[in-house]
Amino acid sequence: MGRHIIGIDVGGTTVKIGIINENGNILDKWEIPTDTSNGGISILKDIWLSINKKLTVNRIDRGKIAGIGLGAPGFVDAENGKIYQAVNIGWKDINISEELGTLSNLPVYVQNDANIAVLGENWKGAGEQAQNLLAVTLGTGVGGGIIANGTVLNGENGTAGEIGHITVEPGGIPCNCGRKGCLETVASATGIVRQAMKGIESNPDSMLAAYYKNKGYLSAKDVFALANEGDALCEDIIKRTTDLLGYVIANLAVTINPSKVLIGGGVSKAGERLIQAIDKAFRKYALKRVSDVCQIKTAQLGNDAGIIGAAFLVKQNEENVTF
Repeated sequence: MGRHIIGIDVGGTTVKIGIINENGNILDKWEIPTDTSNGGISILKDIWLSINKKLTVNRIDRGKIAGIGLGAPGFVDAENGKIYQAVNIGWKDINISEELGTLSNLPVYVQNDANIAVLGENWKGAGEQAQNLLAVTLGTGVGGGIIANGTVLNGENGTAGEIGHITVEPGGIPCNCGRKGCLETVASATGIVRQAMKGIESNPDSMLAAYYKNKGYLSAKDVFALANEGDALCEDIIKRTTDLLGYVIANLAVTINPSKVLIGGGVSKAGERLIQAIDKAFRKYALKRVSDVCQIKTAQLGNDAGIIGAAFLVKQNEENVTF
């Protein structure tokens, strides 16, 4: 290609933007606030104004930009470049490819944010360009992305890979999706804290209860830290959480048959103990022929995964590249 690519990762608080070369190296990256007022009407204009300024500062000819890749949360029609709904941003039925394409006079390609993250991890991160890969993001919610036979799996209407909404507890805690007992009600950072608060109610004399009383609030990081210190209640929470994750991954793996499963998101910062526990549960539940060829690893790129994956999306569409 010999040109640069713009990668964009739109979040509810900030928009991450990068200028990336054809080899996936970041030349410049920055963030701008996400203006969610008035249904997010000004977001795309804000993005293009910011890119324009950076291209000028970096003395990059706009004619040397191959295209723009953009990832956003919510339900995305990748084929038509349209976002049906992104609740946290305010977007509804917006054709991103058309609107940002008109502003920039460049080709624009759109994907779900979890999908561009898995593209980034597989291109330049822990995926190592696997043909079949599953990524699980453990943050405020639980996200997922699937690469099958070298390409992202979107499904009929862009809903493939919504791992966080697999039912693990029928009739369980209500989920933001409107259903009950989804994986993210248990295995997200929010779900882990919810389990901890429930544990405090039934175990008021525990180390966890004393910690909460002293600090006044709890995070998932606190639960992992107390588990490492030997708090039995926190150890049980981590065991239950990782067991469910291993169970779900084992069932997905028998369908996808991946060579790698990547665990990312804020919760993954708990480190090797988390990965080992998920791996142990995965191997307990998985079909041996599937688990024999599959590694569970921590994702490597952190917040850069989205912009790098968005850049790969452009390469994939402009050059018909696959892994």
